[in-house]
Amino acid sequence: MFSGRHMEKLNNKNVLVVGATGGIGEATVKLLCQSGANVFLAARNEVKLTTIAQSMSIPLERVFQVDLTDPDTVEDMARRIHDQVPQIDILVNATGIGLIKPMEQLSLEEFRLSLQVNLEGAFLLVKAILPGMKLSGRGLIINIPGVLGKVPMAGAAAYSASKYGLVGMMQSIREELKRTEIRITNIFMGGVDSAFWDNINMRVQREKMVRADEAARAIWFLCQQPASGVVSEMVLQPFNHQAI
Repeated sequence: MFSGRHMEKLNNKNVLVVGATGGIGEATVKLLCQSGANVFLAARNEVKLTTIAQSMSIPLERVFQVDLTDPDTVEDMARRIHDQVPQIDILVNATGIGLIKPMEQLSLEEFRLSLQVNLEGAFLLVKAILPGMKLSGRGLIINIPGVLGKVPMAGAAAYSASKYGLVGMMQSIREELKRTEIRITNIFMGGVDSAFWDNINMRVQREKMVRADEAARAIWFLCQQPASGVVSEMVLQPFNHQAI
């Protein structure tokens, strides 16, 4: 494993966590704050955002209600962030919607919403935050395609389409950044016990899934990559979470 003294430090790094009110996002925020990072929070639920920020002594000017389907709110968030700091050092995109349905039950509106949130939303985030990173030539962008962005399953046509698109988009952007020190990392998570499963009609053993706090620890680790290299991708899955 990498030696700690050769890892990137988080102390005073400016980190934006989008999707900060989810189980993984909130746990990630907590770990980042404990490591001395200057954490900026974004999500749709303003009340929960404020509660999380207050519980972790994060200034409210670093808290942003944002709708990833609305380009204006994403651009406004980026502008307000850059009024406070020159750049975001680390962008953690922990947003996304899960939709698992057989093809005959999947509507066009649901398919489009999956693409809009999971793919277009990531596009808007990167487009808003990347210019600041380019000015310094340094930064880290972490996305969470989920394991269904690597290995599809039945009923995941919309979700996998959005996540495969995300992977392809980030691989292309990585090629544009070859001559910089901006890292691109995808973490493929499968079977995390989170709100993802709350509205999905599948019988799964959630007690055998990866806990949200352990998933967050993986993200926290990826925020401290070796100074001389990049972790392009990580796969984190439970031992067994097969349907019963």
